Amino acid sequence: MSKRRSKQKLPPPPSSPVVAGLVGPMRTVPTSVPRPDYAATGNPGSRTSRAIRTPDEIDAMRIAGRVAADALIEVGRHVRPGVSSDELDRIGHDFMVDAGAYPSTLNYRGFTKSLCTSVNEIVCHGIPDSRKLADGDIVNVDVTAFIEGVHGDTSATFLVGDVDEESAQLVERTRAAMHAGISVVRPNARIFEIGRAIEESVAPFGYGVVREFIGHGIGDQFHTSLQIPHYYDPHNDTVLLPGMTFTIEPMINRGSHRLEMWNDGWTVSTRDMQRSAQFEHTILVTETGFDLLTIPAEGPPAEELFADVRLGLQTTP
Repeated sequence: MSKRRSKQKLPPPPSSPVVAGLVGPMRTVPTSVPRPDYAATGNPGSRTSRAIRTPDEIDAMRIAGRVAADALIEVGRHVRPGVSSDELDRIGHDFMVDAGAYPSTLNYRGFTKSLCTSVNEIVCHGIPDSRKLADGDIVNVDVTAFIEGVHGDTSATFLVGDVDEESAQLVERTRAAMHAGISVVRPNARIFEIGRAIEESVAPFGYGVVREFIGHGIGDQFHTSLQIPHYYDPHNDTVLLPGMTFTIEPMINRGSHRLEMWNDGWTVSTRDMQRSAQFEHTILVTETGFDLLTIPAEGPPAEELFADVRLGLQTTP
């Protein structure tokens, strides 16, 4: 059971609330790039899917995960004060398309962009637009690539310029919480162990763990029926088995876990306007533990490469 969250009075948020900018047109993908079932209509198929991936599917998911991981690093190299989230979307889109991948978010249930970019108090599903990143912002970039008939999904939160120490701590502790959840993955573990480990990781800091948005099964479908909550609930007792693939992607708020949805139907913010951070990997359950599938072709993943790097102030890795 997770520890009770300590009560604390939070200071005002360190920046003005995020205001939406102008959203540009949907980017195009060459017809030569294979695409998922929803690319034309926006309507994905049923979430019912096998929980266990075949060896060929796992090999394909390593490719998709690598493309997503490399795209996330490429986007991260361009994060700095003054760059718009739409420009980051262009960079990520072009990288995936050049690699022969379809950006999975593009027209998924009508989402119009190739990345999600969630700044400061935006928890998830921020739509890239004309707003420029400001000195002191934090921004989560969520990248999913579809290639070889499967999806690979990963995200990281980046520090933009001179970020205050409390926000930097939130980001690092959220990264640690993701790894706490990943560390318990093994055959015959229960899904609730993941949420318990994440909650216990952040409980000493009084942070809120988002409940409405959770990890998910992934493979030939972007989201399958397998659910991975990031909070402890003993009813989430599904047994993990070798061959399962899913995401672990905790969203951790500096204040309350409560959320608000914007009128665009996608963008989600914290209710108290405190900042939120997120990290994500796609995970494979192996015979002895786990593998990370969202690993770049060379070097460490973005969550490690950019850890505690103030982009725009320090040399970009």
